[in-house]
Amino acid sequence: MLFNSIEFAVFLVIVFGIYWTLNKQNLRLQNLFILVVSYVFYGWWDYRFLSLIAFSSLVDYICSIKIAGTEKQSLRKTFLYISIATNIGLLMFFKYFNFFLDSWNEAWASLGYTGIEYNLTTLIILPVGISFYTFQTMSYTLDVYRGS
Repeated sequence: MLFNSIEFAVFLVIVFGIYWTLNKQNLRLQNLFILVVSYVFYGWWDYRFLSLIAFSSLVDYICSIKIAGTEKQSLRKTFLYISIATNIGLLMFFKYFNFFLDSWNEAWASLGYTGIEYNLTTLIILPVGISFYTFQTMSYTLDVYRGS
């Protein structure tokens, strides 16, 4: 859904109206609504990547609950590191897997072995906005860790 499309204009009007209606009732319900419509908006591009963004969100949410729920500094750092490692790992995989795979194929081909074919196929599609939402979810966990 493009920002200059009719679909987005209709989507925005509906979401805006429901959001402000929920504002008068319950903040948790309002936040849940924004989460769901954010997933709908992201899934409009390609629903197959919704599991990736949901997994990233869930890891950071659980880690943040654990960080906020304990005073033990080593445990807080452990959950912070889990969040960072998961997010950076996903980002590195999706952004750089194709690069390393292509480099491997070129390195193997440059060795000049005749009769041995070794060519891995690039299969990874880069999800739209992966860097943005990765750093956004990580910043949430970092804010909880810092107490802000």
